[in-house]
Amino acid sequence: MFDRITFDPAVMRGRACIRGMRMTVSLIVNLVANGMSTDDIIREYPELEGEDVRQSLQYASALANEEIGFFKSPAA
Repeated sequence: MFDRITFDPAVMRGRACIRGMRMTVSLIVNLVANGMSTDDIIREYPELEGEDVRQSLQYASALANEEIGFFKSPAA
């Protein structure tokens, strides 16, 4: 599903990156959040492709959809 999202401990300390490059998913998501369009991002970072931006947003969305189970503290 996320064939462009890679994790390598030797690249950006294992953070989610695009195609093994030193370009993190979080950077791309931040650029979009601050108003840059896909075309703007590709113009600024020509090594990226539209699919890279799309998968970055999909990956972030998938993470945001994860459910966290909260544990109740044991009765005293």
